Amino acid sequence: MGDKGIMALEAKLLQKMGQSLLMTPQLQQAIKLLQLGRQEYLDAIHQELLENPLLEEIPFGDEGGEAPQTPSEIPPPPPSEDTETRSVDPEARSDWEDFSDFFTDYSGAAQPKGALSAEEYRPLYELIAVQSETLVDHLGEQLRFLDITESERNLVLYLIGNLSRDGLLVHPIEELAAETGTPVGELVSAREILKNLDPPGVGTIDIGECLLVQLERLGHIGLESTIIKKHLDKLERHQLDRIAKEEGITIAEVQRAVGIIQQLEPHPGRQFADDSQRYIVPDVYVHRVENDYVIELNEDGIPRIRLNDFCVQLLQEPPIGRDGNKQYLQERYKSASWLLKSIQQRQRTIFKVTESIVKFQRHFLDAGIHHLRPMVLKDVADDIGMHESTVSRVTSNKYVHTPQGVFELKFFFTSGIKGDEGDVSSSAVRERIRALIGQEASGHALSDQQLVEVLEKEGITIARRTVAKYRESLGIESSARRNKIASFSKKK
Repeated sequence: MGDKGIMALEAKLLQKMGQSLLMTPQLQQAIKLLQLGRQEYLDAIHQELLENPLLEEIPFGDEGGEAPQTPSEIPPPPPSEDTETRSVDPEARSDWEDFSDFFTDYSGAAQPKGALSAEEYRPLYELIAVQSETLVDHLGEQLRFLDITESERNLVLYLIGNLSRDGLLVHPIEELAAETGTPVGELVSAREILKNLDPPGVGTIDIGECLLVQLERLGHIGLESTIIKKHLDKLERHQLDRIAKEEGITIAEVQRAVGIIQQLEPHPGRQFADDSQRYIVPDVYVHRVENDYVIELNEDGIPRIRLNDFCVQLLQEPPIGRDGNKQYLQERYKSASWLLKSIQQRQRTIFKVTESIVKFQRHFLDAGIHHLRPMVLKDVADDIGMHESTVSRVTSNKYVHTPQGVFELKFFFTSGIKGDEGDVSSSAVRERIRALIGQEASGHALSDQQLVEVLEKEGITIARRTVAKYRESLGIESSARRNKIASFSKKK
């Protein structure tokens, strides 16, 4: 080979600069708090108060002499001998600034001037909570026993936080990678780990992939998989004859394969969903004051917390040797600091998103459901300078009390149907269909085509199959079925 061959094997040291965001436990905590519903958020705060001696609840009526609510207002504790692991504030502050795109700051107050607090404007709601294992709990418990790195574990936990109630991954991997600065390949690998957990199909991106994962675990990778990959649309319409014709097989073979597919679970997270009836406690109130709307966060029942003065003073004292207690307090201080910041950002973000929704949906607030305008996550995200996935998390499991009733924040994001005076919200069309069916005479039910014709006269252009889909989503039977029910009722 000679000198040329030796040179070909020469090792070189190259320096490359780049920026990336790491999925630190602090960011995980911020994301987790942001997407929690009210009861889960309340439970999380109570748990932190129990576990962290640096935190204390502010007594009711304690208006004066409060400890600062943000750790940046408190002098950082002196660093210990191991400055790399014990330095608290600089690391926390730096990490938080890195995620400024994730949580855009809000300059307004959490309790705006003019917010109403009179009893008549604050309806009471009883919350009935049922304790049961959640999908997140179930997946997290399995992660404890996997032989994976801490980095992989953090990424899988992050993906778990982005699952829908059905257990599907609702945001594209590329979007999540861009949001966190994580290489796409690492998130893809983390998703593969997640897909191997129980229940089968969790972490998949759609129903097709969900069913394929379950088939693979069952060892059915033949005709059943082919039907899912190529004929899922025909399967949904029960067109077994077309599947048989295109695949050159008998209908009996297709039926046997479909029988196996029907045993699968297209919604793997459903078994962990708590469908018990419960009353809703709003996270936000929107009050009408003269010709304007005022937004008020619902802080009732939520503990107000601060750093414990006594423990903070202990941290200011110089260490005596290898003081294990002080090292513990420094770690707890860092955790408490991040919790307080996360709480502030959560409340500000909810306020800001609600403020944008109110601006876009002013006609709905003034006049009701028929004036709900089409709106997507991107509209609010662009308006307030946040990422769409952040808006999605904020609006999940959060409820707002408005002059028109109580709604989940996600309710306001709907597609549009063409109308004579611009696009009409699909939710508004659903409600109009419900109203028309509710007004029909007994025994003279409106068919889907008749509903299409009525809506067209009202300036709404809609296909018959869309009317049928909306009617079914409302839990309303077909016109033939409604007429049969009416006829049976008359005979009785």
